[in-house]
Amino acid sequence: MSVDTALAAGPTPRTASGQRSRVLRRLRRNPLAVVSFTVLAIAVLVAVIAPWVAPYTPEHTDFSNTLAPPGTPGHLLGTDDLGRDVLSRIMLGARASLEVALLAVLTALLIGVPLGLVAGYFRAADTIISRVTDLLLAFPFLILAVGLAAIRGASLANAAVAIGIAQIPGVIRVVRSDALRLKSLDFVAAAVVHGASDLWVLARHILPNATSVVLVQATVAIPAAILGEAVLSFLGLGIQPPSPSLGTMLANAQQFAARAPWAAVLPGVAIMVLALAFNVFGDSLRDALDPKASRR
Repeated sequence: MSVDTALAAGPTPRTASGQRSRVLRRLRRNPLAVVSFTVLAIAVLVAVIAPWVAPYTPEHTDFSNTLAPPGTPGHLLGTDDLGRDVLSRIMLGARASLEVALLAVLTALLIGVPLGLVAGYFRAADTIISRVTDLLLAFPFLILAVGLAAIRGASLANAAVAIGIAQIPGVIRVVRSDALRLKSLDFVAAAVVHGASDLWVLARHILPNATSVVLVQATVAIPAAILGEAVLSFLGLGIQPPSPSLGTMLANAQQFAARAPWAAVLPGVAIMVLALAFNVFGDSLRDALDPKASRR
C-alpha cells in the first residue's frame, strides 16, 4: 500500500482496536473512573428494574406514617407528607431523571453533531451556524430550558426536548472545533486529493475520528440534563404528579424541611450522586482519550 493510499484510508481497524484497548486500560487503572462507573452501573440497574423491585408503587400512601423518619418499619428511608415511601419514589424518580437525560442528550447529539461537522468543514455554512450558536449561547442553559419548557408545556417528553434543544449549541461548538482540527490533517487532505466527496470525507474520516469528543461531550451533557430536569420539575415545568421525580420531591418537601429534613435531603443526595458520578467519569474518559497520555 502506498503512502498516499494509507493516508486516504485514514486510521486502520487495527489502530482503532489498539486505541480502544489503551483507553480501557487507562480507565481500569484510574480509581475514580472505576468508582464512578460502578456507581453509574448500579444507578442505571436500579433505575431499569425499579418498577419491579421498589417496595411500593409511587402512589401508595400510608396515612398512619406520614413524615416518618428513616428506619421506620416498612419504610427504610421514611415517608413524605402523604405517607408515600421515600425509597420507592427515589428509585422511580431516578429512573425518570435518567430517561429525560438520555432523551435530551440524544436530541442534542442528533442535531448538534451534524451541524457541528458542517460548520467545521464548510466555511460558508460556518458563518451562519456559528452566529446562531453564539446567539443561543448568550442565554444561560437553564434559562433557555425553562423558557422552552414553559412554551411547550409540562411533561416528561417536553422537558427532555427543551433540555436537549438547550444543549445543542454546546455540542455544535465542541464538534465544530474538532472538525476544524481534523480537516487540517494529512489523511483528510489525501482523501480529498484522491477525489473523495465531501460527504464521504465527513462520514468516513471526520465523524469516526470525532467520536471520542462526542462521547466526552455526552458524559458532560448528561449530568447537566439531570440537573435541568430537577430544576424544571421543581418549578412545575417537568414531570407532573403523581409520577415521581427527584425535582418534584424536593418541591413538595421544602415546606416540611424543618420537621422532616430527610424528605428533601435524600432526593437532593440522589441528584448530587448521579451528577457527580457522570462528571467524574466524563473527566476520567477525557483523560483516557487524551493522546498525550499514551506514554503514561
